[in-house]
Amino acid sequence: MSVFSSEIVIAGGGICGLATALALRRKGVDSVVLERSSTLRADGGGIVIYSNGWRVLDQLGVGAELRCKSIIMPVKNEFRCLRRSDLVEALARGLPEECIRFGCQIVAVEEDGVTLFPIVHLQDGSTINAKVLIGCDGANSVVAKSLGMRQVKPSTLWTIRGFTDSPNGHRHGRAFVRLLGGDVTFGMMPIEDTFMHWFLSFRWVSEDSGRAEGVGDEAGGGLPPEASELVKESDLGSLILTQIKYRPPWELLLGTSRRGTMTIAGDALHVMGPFIGQGGSCGLEDAVVLARNLAGAVDEGQASDHPHRHGRLLPLQRRRIEVALDGYVRERKLRVLRLSTQTYLVGLMIYHPAKAVKLMVILVLLAFFGGTSLDHVAYDCGLL
Repeated sequence: MSVFSSEIVIAGGGICGLATALALRRKGVDSVVLERSSTLRADGGGIVIYSNGWRVLDQLGVGAELRCKSIIMPVKNEFRCLRRSDLVEALARGLPEECIRFGCQIVAVEEDGVTLFPIVHLQDGSTINAKVLIGCDGANSVVAKSLGMRQVKPSTLWTIRGFTDSPNGHRHGRAFVRLLGGDVTFGMMPIEDTFMHWFLSFRWVSEDSGRAEGVGDEAGGGLPPEASELVKESDLGSLILTQIKYRPPWELLLGTSRRGTMTIAGDALHVMGPFIGQGGSCGLEDAVVLARNLAGAVDEGQASDHPHRHGRLLPLQRRRIEVALDGYVRERKLRVLRLSTQTYLVGLMIYHPAKAVKLMVILVLLAFFGGTSLDHVAYDCGLL
């Protein structure tokens, strides 16, 4: 069994994990990202980024590069759709090669009985002694489970996503189009003038989830001709079927997202439905706020010059890290709770079968969130 040591360990090499590592690096703090896959996870179709997310990408130094790979939608706030692969690769290029360790599947986390620092156990039997552990390991987060967070809930909604490439250009303009019809929602948006991202969401309440793909085909049968054509011309290799999962807002309010020098961010903390398009941007905000709080608590000389030393932090220094992580949790709590609640309510408004529930949800949205306005995208999480 191999034993390694690292100052800051980030579980998960997705968007939030890479953004957190890059934010820390830009603050002069090194980290190690543990990614379970053998390569970058660059699949997943398109991802919507609003102006609050673009503010973060600019601070991470990748905004200009990514704007060249997407077109802006004609709305008040900056709104673009990116290939998820473009975003992941841009974030990874900002990190040194040795920062990301592939093939590292975390199976358990515990605290050292003496130092109280996290010990990370990997599938291959090796362990990593960390000073700080940040769980960016998605909806099924091992780190979140170790903090006592409940398992995320599967919804009755499924989504099929895909890309359609039209070398001669498409006929759908630069607008985000969303079509609602009963239990089915179809949406499409351009990434480039010749490249479209589309999705088809539908309710499926049977326990036989294996039939969901067939139900999706049936749901797509009633689409308008232009939408149906877009789906038929899509790249079959780009099609992805996923069940939407979420963490209920009340669990965010009552749950514990920090213990000792461990915390969580991104989908590990606040996985939510796609109804207001904030899952990715919210995770990017997490990265900046976390790095800003944590960098001041880490001995920068030790982190930069000796990134793999372990066990020499005094209890007072450990406490400084805990206070910094508490600052991150406190700063993000209301923001994440608002986005999660708004997403949850919009999902109910669109898909709940009872008209009385829909009406009640609309009234709540109008009273507390200004309807389905985009005020939340004007949020600025602050400078790195």
